[in-house]
Amino acid sequence: MKAKKVGRAKMEGQASTTVFNGFVVAIGASAGGLEALERFFSHCPADTTAAFVVIQHLSPDHKSMMTDLLARYTRMKVRMVEDELPIAADQIFLIPPGTIMRIEDGRFRLTPKHPHLLTLPIDIFFGSLADDFGNRGIGVILSGTGSDGTRGAVALNAAGGFLLAQEPREAKFDGMPSSVISTGLVDAVLSADKLATRILSYLGKLPLEDAPAQAAIATAPPLSEDEARQGIVQLLLQISGIDFNDYKPATLNRRIERRMQVRHMRSFADYLALLEHDIAEVSVLRRELLIPVTSFFRDQEVFDTLARKAIDELVAHAESGAALRVWVAGCSTGEEAYSIAIAFFEAFERARRWPSLKIFATDVNQHNVEFAAAGRYPESAAAELTSERLERFFIRIGNHYTVKPELRQCIVFARHNLLSDPPFTRMSLVSCRNTLIYFTPEAQKRALDRLQYAIETNGYMLLGSSESLTAHGSGFSTVHGKHKLFQRTDAANALNLGLGVPGTRAPYVVETSRRRVGDDRRKRLAEGMITDEAMSMLLDAYVPPAILVNERHEAIHLFGRVQPYVRAREGSASLELSRILPENLVPVASALLFKAAKERQPMVSDILEVRSEEVASRNVRLSVRPLPLHGDEQLLLLVFESQGMPAADGVAPTVDVDAETMARIDVLQRELEATRESLQATIEELETSNEELQATNEELMASNEELQSSNEELQSVNEELNTVNAEYQEKVGILNRLNADLDSMSKAVGVATVFVDGALNLTRFSPDAVNVFRLREGDLGRPLDEIVHVLRYPELIQDLRHTVRSERMIEKQALAADGRVFLVRILPYSTASASQHGAVVTFIDITATRERDRLQVIIDALPEHIAVLAPDGTIAMVNAAWTRFARANGDSDQSRCGVGCNYLSACTDAPGLDSEAHRARIGIKAVLEGSSATFSLQYPCHSATEKRWFVMNVAPIHGGEFGAVVSHINITSWYAPDEVQV
Repeated sequence: MKAKKVGRAKMEGQASTTVFNGFVVAIGASAGGLEALERFFSHCPADTTAAFVVIQHLSPDHKSMMTDLLARYTRMKVRMVEDELPIAADQIFLIPPGTIMRIEDGRFRLTPKHPHLLTLPIDIFFGSLADDFGNRGIGVILSGTGSDGTRGAVALNAAGGFLLAQEPREAKFDGMPSSVISTGLVDAVLSADKLATRILSYLGKLPLEDAPAQAAIATAPPLSEDEARQGIVQLLLQISGIDFNDYKPATLNRRIERRMQVRHMRSFADYLALLEHDIAEVSVLRRELLIPVTSFFRDQEVFDTLARKAIDELVAHAESGAALRVWVAGCSTGEEAYSIAIAFFEAFERARRWPSLKIFATDVNQHNVEFAAAGRYPESAAAELTSERLERFFIRIGNHYTVKPELRQCIVFARHNLLSDPPFTRMSLVSCRNTLIYFTPEAQKRALDRLQYAIETNGYMLLGSSESLTAHGSGFSTVHGKHKLFQRTDAANALNLGLGVPGTRAPYVVETSRRRVGDDRRKRLAEGMITDEAMSMLLDAYVPPAILVNERHEAIHLFGRVQPYVRAREGSASLELSRILPENLVPVASALLFKAAKERQPMVSDILEVRSEEVASRNVRLSVRPLPLHGDEQLLLLVFESQGMPAADGVAPTVDVDAETMARIDVLQRELEATRESLQATIEELETSNEELQATNEELMASNEELQSSNEELQSVNEELNTVNAEYQEKVGILNRLNADLDSMSKAVGVATVFVDGALNLTRFSPDAVNVFRLREGDLGRPLDEIVHVLRYPELIQDLRHTVRSERMIEKQALAADGRVFLVRILPYSTASASQHGAVVTFIDITATRERDRLQVIIDALPEHIAVLAPDGTIAMVNAAWTRFARANGDSDQSRCGVGCNYLSACTDAPGLDSEAHRARIGIKAVLEGSSATFSLQYPCHSATEKRWFVMNVAPIHGGEFGAVVSHINITSWYAPDEVQV
């Protein structure tokens, strides 16, 4: 929580200078993550006002194509991060290959990635995001192998951030999502296409569909905010047994409000109603309040100071056979307890002394205790440990590191409430870091009283960086003020646990008149307590005291008044019967337990006398009864049956104890001598075997070290290759689509096209190319000069070579054997990313165009005025004589009778020739419609200087695109000279 507090202080202190004040969505992905990213951003709008950061495992040896790939699925700007780049809303930022990325003061910080060390870029960025943005950070874990992102997710959750993970069943690789889900901190587990919608609902952009929550709100009673808040605390007390009134109100409210934001609850009353209908949410809230933030060797300087100032001193002054006792209070998931154990083991090796070590690691959260006791941590924890410590104290199994037995056996993990349970005693060292900061001042005092009571004289206490002894530090001297290390200088004071003492704070209970919901539950709870009390009274009155014992002869439950038969001994605290029963009862009880467990039959002892300093001696008979198997464990019930004193005149039969004892001793001595001889032979064999095993073990350790190093490198390379492979697969898909587009385009254009490489080998051709070359699919790769074509173009291959060498275009016309004419265009072909060159040849059939040009030349040579009409009367073609006549007679721009004008309309609008124009229009139209075979008309067309006569001939054109041919012939010469003069 140190990082959290520093991050929040930084955020508050720099609020005025930070440009971006919105939410940051950090998305961690590795192998198989490209598809999940595409689905995520396909469903994510571009105006969320949040910034998105994608952190992947990228190979430093390959250029990332992620910018182009993601840009196809979003309208947001996608950019690769540069050092000191400020973060901005509605943009996607990508981690560059070969770098470690952090965010500080709203700007990205890049550092080079070590090529041969295991790095966890997602954990690192999540941690920096938690420090810089606090509860405005949102973490998303997508497909990937390993456990990168798990430790960072814990830090982000502690800072109040929002956590999501992809559904492991739909992820290509479920390692990363499953690892972060196993922490129990993830707020939502969804498919990739639904994660964006869930983030929008968290940001308040969309309503959250939650039927149970809405039903709970509908039935919520009207309560004030204070009543609802106290109701939440009381509900947590009833279910979990933890009184959160001891926690600071600000911290408590902030964590509750975070869950309210996740579940879209508007008030404490609504959220209380939800809790009463959803027991799973109560567990989540309890987990949120018990913030499990820890790591191996957190704050290395603190551990260096602890080892130098305290641990080395304890080891150096430890008496022979003495035990060093350590209490780690609030151990969370166990990393700190194991770190302290490692520090002691290293101190033992430095001092060459090995005293007994016993560490008691406690936490109020049973889930944390079970996790710590398992000693199994994700591979991301390796980043917090040196390679030497990993090799010395951990075993890698799959994607996890497991604590070695020699380290695990010296630690006892147990559930313990620092504020209500009795403390341990005679501790050489007590560590309670970053736990007291969440308590109220009164609760802090109670906790410090218990911690101080637990420490023996000259013992040490280590607190968190934000914690201090303050006024409660009497009897302590400061060893190191900065790192909060203190030493006990006098004997411990008597501890007042505050049970039933006036003035002590009683547990908070909600008044029933103030709370109407949950009355039935409390009523049933009260009835159960009454029943238990009555049962306890019956046991005291009529049932003999008894102890429930497990297979290891440890007491696990006490029945009735067993105080006369239970005595605590000096030394290590233990519940073994040999440590708590009177000495004369221990051998009898052990024998009965062994025999009863073996034969599965009840066993009874003779009457034994029990003496005690506190009470008068009494007679008791021990009986052991085996219970039905509890799972795989055998439980036995040891019962103390009290008996009256024997009568004074009762004479017991006498036994010669000395004779029986001597006979038994002779037998045992002979057996002992034979055992010694056998043991000596066994020892010699074991020494020989041990030497061989030591040599083999050294070789195996060296090989294992090399294999672990190689395995880490291979795993890192494998993840990077998976990412690169996904990018290449995406590129292949794009190329396939482009190839299909090119094929479709070549078919639609209908132009014969041939592609060749620099050696003129055929690489591709369009479907129409088979009309020019005799081509088949199997011809790809063959030299083009080996393939027959229909062109009379012997220079084709030579021109191709020239274009490939000079990279210049060549364009020629070539005649085919069947009379068709092709326009052959040879173009150079090359790509910017390749050094190879080639050529593209297109063959365009211009036969029709050439015939039209030839027709135009022919009609241009005729002196008559000729025009070719389309079926609707539009002029499609004219000759040179027609154009010259039009320009000479006032139509210089060809607007009335040029190409594209309608000749029928021109005849209608002709000035001064009303009757002839009308007749001409009717005649031309009849020819175009097919009702008349031909049409001729003589008409005058006088100018200002002479009189002229013309004859119009109209003939139809059959079987073509044109409708008719109109010709005008000057027949002025047919008339007398005097008629021509004006």
